This record gives sequence, C-alpha cells and structure tokens, in this order.
Amino acid sequence: MQSSPVNRSKDSANQLGSEKPSSCRRPISVPPTLPFLLSSTKCPGLCEHLPSQREDGNSCDFDWREVEILMFLSAIVMMKNRRAITLEQHIGNIFLFSKVANVVLFFRVDLRFGLLYITLCVVFLITCKPPIYMGPEYIKYFSDKTIDEELERDSRVTWLVEFYANWSPECQCFAPVFADLSLKYNCSGLKFGKIDIGRYAGVAERYKVSPSPLSKQLPSLLLLQGGREIMRRPQVDKKGRAVSWSFTEENIIREFNLNETFEKFKKLKGRSEKIEELGSLPQDNHDEQQPIRTLEEETESKKDK
Repeated sequence: MQSSPVNRSKDSANQLGSEKPSSCRRPISVPPTLPFLLSSTKCPGLCEHLPSQREDGNSCDFDWREVEILMFLSAIVMMKNRRAITLEQHIGNIFLFSKVANVVLFFRVDLRFGLLYITLCVVFLITCKPPIYMGPEYIKYFSDKTIDEELERDSRVTWLVEFYANWSPECQCFAPVFADLSLKYNCSGLKFGKIDIGRYAGVAERYKVSPSPLSKQLPSLLLLQGGREIMRRPQVDKKGRAVSWSFTEENIIREFNLNETFEKFKKLKGRSEKIEELGSLPQDNHDEQQPIRTLEEETESKKDK
C-alpha cells in the first residue's frame, strides 16, 4: 500500500538544505515594476520636475522613444510567455521585463535615477529569497551519499529523478508539476526522486547534468533502472546545450510512458497478491490432507501384512 503523501514542513525543508519559503516575493514583486510609470504619469508635483524630450515639454507623459521601448519589451514578454508553462512563469516574465524597462527608462531620464533603481532591485533580491514548493508529494530527496545506493537497491524499480537547483526559476516553477506527477503515478515499481545539484556538484558530474545557467539543462529529468539511465529530458547536443523541450505534465507523461509503466506495475502487483492468496489455500489443504493420506497408506500396509 502507498503511504500518505509527504507534506513538506519547514523542519523537513531545512533538513534537506532547502530555503524557507518566502511569502513576500509575490506582493513585493509588484512595486518594483511600476515606479517609472507612477512617477512619470500619476504623481503630480514629481513628474513636473523630471526632464522630458517631448516637443511640448510635458514631462508627465511618455515621449515617442519611451513608448517605443515599452512596445519592444512588451513584444519580448509575449514571445517568452509562449514557452511559459504555469501562471507563475507568465507573471514572472512580466515582472522581469518590467524591471528591465524601468532600468532603461530611468537611465534615459537621469543616470542617478537608474543607479538608484538598480540598487533597490539588488536589495530586493538579497532580502526576499525565492519561494519553494511546500505541498504534498511522493518524492524521495537524495544526497550525494544516498543516491547511488537507493537507485541500485532494487533493479526492478524504475526511478524518475529530477536534477534541480534551488536558485533556478525554471526549477521553482516545475516543482508543483513534478509533485503532482508523483501523487498520480508513484507505486511500488515506479518512484520519484530529486537531487539538488547546486549543492552536490559531484552528482552533477557523475550523471552528466550541467548546473550552468548557460547550458539550460535545469531542470533535467532522468529515467533510471538499476542505476542505469534509460532516457533523459531535455536531451543535450554536442556543444553541451539542452535541446529545447517543454516541461508540461502532458509531455512528461507521454515521453516517459508513465501511464503504461504505472499500469504494468499495477497489474504485476495485482497478480502477485492473487498468487499469494491462492498459494495460501493449497498450503492449508495440504496440511489437512496430509494425515488422511498417511492413514490410508498405513491401512494398505496393514492389509499387505
């Protein structure tokens, strides 16, 4: 029988080396995206003192270059969001490029404003750490000392292991998707695991997963059996860069044949349980019939005598 899903508490997260989830990131991410818009259009008494390149000298409205910059970055956000999987990724892309737009626009107005805004963004990144998923899951968290032993313990068990890093936004967004898959497909023959290669660089080398942001290999999913790799996503080209692949739940189920694997182990478990039940019945009958056969043999032997 499956055990209850694990709901990661703060203590268990700390034991695994994970960071405490931050509840301030989402609300605080909003203000840094709006300062230029607010200061230049919605703050009477402030926008009048800002320099402007408009012909009418109205510094409380956007000039043509500012509109052009905003339109260009909006197009980039739309392109990036085509590959986004979750709502968090969509919102994250909007926040990220809104900050980029603020940097460019503030530097156009005044170098000091640009430097001040960058300083505030750096302080925000340092003080407000990215959140981690803390919901229910059927996932085994490995360390560099336990991963090989656990994967090689039973060659009949298939493992789907995520190689991730806490600092990676892609890994943070993928965490609830992987947890949901573990809740649906975890069984005696198909198990789910995770290893933080940001902490265990040796494991990354051993399994040939690069933690470098430039390689774009995070997260990586490896299907392993008996410690041997069967397949991985994303695949890696000759230059060591990941081949573009979308980490949606549908793609993972299809590429790793999770439905077929789960049903196979489910049937095997059902058969083994039936065999055990049937095996116990003959055993009992055999014990009951054994004395009868013995008495018959004794009677026949007496007749012969």
